[in-house]
Amino acid sequence: MKEIKSTEEFNNIIASDNPVLVKFEADWCPDCKRMDMFIDPIVEKYDTYTWYEADRDVLPEIAEKYEVMGIPSLLIFKDGEKHAHLHSANAKSPQQVTEFLDEVKI
Repeated sequence: MKEIKSTEEFNNIIASDNPVLVKFEADWCPDCKRMDMFIDPIVEKYDTYTWYEADRDVLPEIAEKYEVMGIPSLLIFKDGEKHAHLHSANAKSPQQVTEFLDEVKI
């Protein structure tokens, strides 16, 4: 997963006409570390998305704009618009993440 480090970079990435998935996280977040332990096979399986990660504490204005209230959260963008959002409360297991990705239609 590639790290997004600036608002400008974020805006350029989500403007893609291909679906982009951004995982919002933070270094201090235990649930984010847990997700890191199971996410790699999911990234490989769902390779129709270009996967990125963004630190909510580095990009707080982006997190606020897209209503990232808890982390980790997975947001799917295409053409600059948010199409889906898996909130942190529902992103605690591989099953929850894969069910979310299976349901998204872009």
